Amino acid sequence: MVKNSFISIISQEQEENKGSVEFQVISFTNKIRRLTSHLELHKKDYLSQRGLRKILGKRQRLLAYLSKKNRVRYKELIDQLGIRERKTR
Repeated sequence: MVKNSFISIISQEQEENKGSVEFQVISFTNKIRRLTSHLELHKKDYLSQRGLRKILGKRQRLLAYLSKKNRVRYKELIDQLGIRERKTR
């Protein structure tokens, strides 16, 4: 639960620029964590599983965009959120 409080602090800092890639990735990460905890209790909720996969894809595309445009901001965001780096082919 420490990470969730950390993310809320980050999102308050980004509050003035809700269209930024960082803010969108943070909000998707919050949704992903909430859905993951929901799915631990409700294993057969297939609609929530589908929603989780869609949000994961959106976040992955945004992170790919950010890594192409600005690698430093990408690395900082990955470190702050505690998520893994995207695999390269």
